[in-house]
Amino acid sequence: MRERHKTGSVVFDRSRGTWRFLQWVDGKRKSQTIGTKQDFPTKAAAWKAVKPLALRQVSTAPTVSTLVEQYRAEKMPKRLDTRRTYNAWLKNHIIPKWGACEITAVQARPAELWLQSLPLSPKSRAHIRGTLRILWDFAMWRGDIPTQRNPMELVTIRGASKRKSKPRSLTVTEFQKFIVQLEEPFRTVALACVCFGLRISEALALKWGDVDWLNGKLCVERGIVEHNVDDVKTDESRKSVVIAADVLEVLKRWKLTTHFSAPEDWIFASPAQLGRSPWSYDQVWRRYQKAGVQAGIGGFGTHTMRHSYRAWLDAVGTPIAVQQKLMRHADIRTTMNTYGDVVTDEMAVACGKVAGLALNGSQTDHGAS
Repeated sequence: MRERHKTGSVVFDRSRGTWRFLQWVDGKRKSQTIGTKQDFPTKAAAWKAVKPLALRQVSTAPTVSTLVEQYRAEKMPKRLDTRRTYNAWLKNHIIPKWGACEITAVQARPAELWLQSLPLSPKSRAHIRGTLRILWDFAMWRGDIPTQRNPMELVTIRGASKRKSKPRSLTVTEFQKFIVQLEEPFRTVALACVCFGLRISEALALKWGDVDWLNGKLCVERGIVEHNVDDVKTDESRKSVVIAADVLEVLKRWKLTTHFSAPEDWIFASPAQLGRSPWSYDQVWRRYQKAGVQAGIGGFGTHTMRHSYRAWLDAVGTPIAVQQKLMRHADIRTTMNTYGDVVTDEMAVACGKVAGLALNGSQTDHGAS
């Protein structure tokens, strides 16, 4: 015999002959004796007696703002770039809309309608949905709300897996026009990114001690975001890459030119910061934009160098398994499963061919030194 209410349930315990009040309080189920059948002959009478108690003891879920602060303190990812992204979704979208609401108010239908109204790409809306899902899971993990199906699993974002615009890759001719418009050290930055497939955060975080001059290798082991040194994006990203002989000569010339050439110095140290930090992403982006316009090919982002690297690996006939290694991708599942492992010689040949495209506009085979 049970009467359910939003604030709890009234149950008759036949073995004891008593009415009991069941309720979730702070994530735990509580039970309290109300009285006997003689005291309260009906369920309605028992509920009437317990209602004032229920209203006083009703457990409320935390507000989204409170939950966000707890999440930041306990479960927020350590990687700075990831934290920055999460905080952007929280600060700009989630807290303004849901901050004063209890987490249990963030249900599938209202959340989906709200996400559809945002003037963002489907991929960005999917990221916001993912952040809401994390908050729901966190609330259940803490015991703030009962464990249940996460309602964000029911939210659909159409087109989330599709890009709004195709990533840009430069042709060899376009890159040659672009590179001559750059002054140092931005020319060498672009060459390093397009010859090694580096993310801009990885290129700017390089130190001279990362270069193995004897064996022609470059160790990629850190990134830098907004002057904060951080780990690389994935474990696969932390690898040594082959340096083609011609690119090694470019690095040697830059090392002789720069005032900051000690092993612990940044390769692309900023003179304005007296070498204490490298040039910033914003400064590199502005130089790329300006050089692209001057070259007559339009502006583009720094990640275009990495996209170009992948396109050029295709152009020189690099096997997909070798591409997976050189791109340092962790999640291109078909490459290694289908084609197996690769040997260092193939990687050196591929790097040499890409370096030839970058430096000479031809596929001359410049092997690793």
